[in-house]
Amino acid sequence: MSQSRINRILMSLVVTISIIWLIIPFAMATLWSLVDPSEPWTAGSLLPPAMSFYRWIDMWQNSSLKSALVTSYTLAPSTAIVAFLLALPTSFALGRIAFPGREIAKTFCLLPLVVPPFITSVFFSALLFQIGLASWRMGAIVFAHSIIFLPYAIRILTVCFEQVRQDHVDAARDLGASHWARFKVAYLPPLRPGIFATLLIVFIQSIEEFAIAFIVGSPDVVTIPTLLYSALGQDFVRPNAAVLSLILVVPNVILMLVLERLLKSANPTLSSGKG
Repeated sequence: MSQSRINRILMSLVVTISIIWLIIPFAMATLWSLVDPSEPWTAGSLLPPAMSFYRWIDMWQNSSLKSALVTSYTLAPSTAIVAFLLALPTSFALGRIAFPGREIAKTFCLLPLVVPPFITSVFFSALLFQIGLASWRMGAIVFAHSIIFLPYAIRILTVCFEQVRQDHVDAARDLGASHWARFKVAYLPPLRPGIFATLLIVFIQSIEEFAIAFIVGSPDVVTIPTLLYSALGQDFVRPNAAVLSLILVVPNVILMLVLERLLKSANPTLSSGKG
């Protein structure tokens, strides 16, 4: 079998898997979101017998969707900024300072990712209640999200700091550049893709997080994931859940495409933020 034929077969497999894995779920969610309540979509019909935007309009007018959108898109950027600022000192130390056990320290920073997210969320929520921070619900959720997603930020920024060339730093210092000018010419170019990647990844992780937002925030703080789980669990209205799923997923897919474009200009080890 020729190499070109093998390549065509592999490409066909990739396209087929992509269709099954991505396009079909999106198509099903879109169809379910357009089901008109006048005629339910039963198993005997290939397509919904009647389609309309009733579910979208109803969710917008008669649910907590508006407040959930405002809350989610307030929490996520706040979390991204806080996690970025918290990660900077550790990332600089791991990326620029040689000390015994540095590689072990890098591994320890990633260990929280091994624990199932829901378990981490439950124990972290209990900690927030013990220290009395849970009474300030929005601030507690931002703080908790920042700590939980800190390993992503530390790993990405550590790799970026490792890309900074010491000879550029030394040259800028020898030419009398100020601290800011030294940072601008030697540090900022390799750090810029990682900064955007950190903010985007933490943003996406925060906006999709359910457990802490539900345990700490309920019933006062409603996010898109908590609204979605309510539609799937207590009420189980599949068309409403489809609407919420699309509202939650589609912006994140767009952000991930933006992230992929940003990472093309960075070191390949930055892919997915884990290196």
